[in-house]
Amino acid sequence: MRTTVGIIGAGPAGLLLARLLHNAGIDSVVLESRDRAYVERRQRAGILEQGTVDVLREAGAGERMDREGLRHDGIELRFDRRRHRVDFPALTGGRSVMVHAQTEVCKDLIALQLKEGGPLLFETEALAVEGAGTDRPRIRFRHGGADGADGAEDVLECDYVVGCDGFWGVARAAVPDGRTFERTYPFGWLGILADVAPSHDELVYARHDRGFALLSMRSPSVSRLYLQVPADTEADSWSDEEIWDELERRFETDDDWTLRRGPVTQKSVTPMRSYVHEPMRHGRLFLAGDAAHIVPPTGAKGLNLAVGDVVTLARALAHRAATGSDELLDAYSATCLRRVWQAERFSYDMTTLLHSAPGATPFEDRLQLARLDRITSSRAAETDLAEAYTGFPIG
Repeated sequence: MRTTVGIIGAGPAGLLLARLLHNAGIDSVVLESRDRAYVERRQRAGILEQGTVDVLREAGAGERMDREGLRHDGIELRFDRRRHRVDFPALTGGRSVMVHAQTEVCKDLIALQLKEGGPLLFETEALAVEGAGTDRPRIRFRHGGADGADGAEDVLECDYVVGCDGFWGVARAAVPDGRTFERTYPFGWLGILADVAPSHDELVYARHDRGFALLSMRSPSVSRLYLQVPADTEADSWSDEEIWDELERRFETDDDWTLRRGPVTQKSVTPMRSYVHEPMRHGRLFLAGDAAHIVPPTGAKGLNLAVGDVVTLARALAHRAATGSDELLDAYSATCLRRVWQAERFSYDMTTLLHSAPGATPFEDRLQLARLDRITSSRAAETDLAEAYTGFPIG
């Protein structure tokens, strides 16, 4: 097999890149180790920045998002039993975010790729990236999925390879002498999906002495909620009633706000870590999304960073096709990393602002409250949060 761009991974990064390349007249092949049903039900991020929303619309993948997604013009910060709304459009010149699950984005991009784009091969495991430092890199792969040990091996010859295969994928391992920067947090998020209408029409970020809590949603009838828990927590160690009781404590206010309860349909624990791999390129191999960086979910940046990566790369590849110049490709890693580090900074700030660190002193607790007081009393500080939350410029 041969193509211009070989893409490893059919998550949102790989699928969107394939769509952008198709629209630019550049052929690609996408290899995905899982089956289609798994990819379309894989639960991940649900907050789309303004820039991500704009990119999906321009790519022709925004129709269902605009019909079913929930536009949010702000978030609520809750601390010390107080509530403060951050008004995004008023602070950013009209920017907002969209609540629309990653699973739904992937469904739409898969349908477009199968209808209009190049090959999208499910149950096809990438085994290695070879020759990344040459002008003819190749992906050695096996048909039959990640567990298909008896599947037939084959080779995809490419002009360029893009690793959108996550932290554990083969692409990152093919970048020699890379530097890594990492922080692992001593807590995680116990998350639930519940069949109950959200208790607030926007996301609520709550700082409490007992730990952080987040009120989010997947739809007008499905709530997504999280509790800060120790990193080694097992999801089943909490009963549904215990979770609801603890959420109620952490969201408490001095007014008559109440938390709606409903049947819990899913329960899981998300670890918290920050990670960056530099550079994001080796020869004709490019890393995008979780293959290159991971952020704690507090800042809602993971999916949006992946979108920024592939938009930057698609522009560079289109520029190369149109002009023969490698200028933008050569700048890919540095261009993306500027945005990545700003997102890492914001995600770290939000995480340390709202979570209770094990062993934190009363002094550190009061500093958290002082930081929150600053945000809620200073338009400049509030604007900085709103600009970061709604998205850093792409490219």
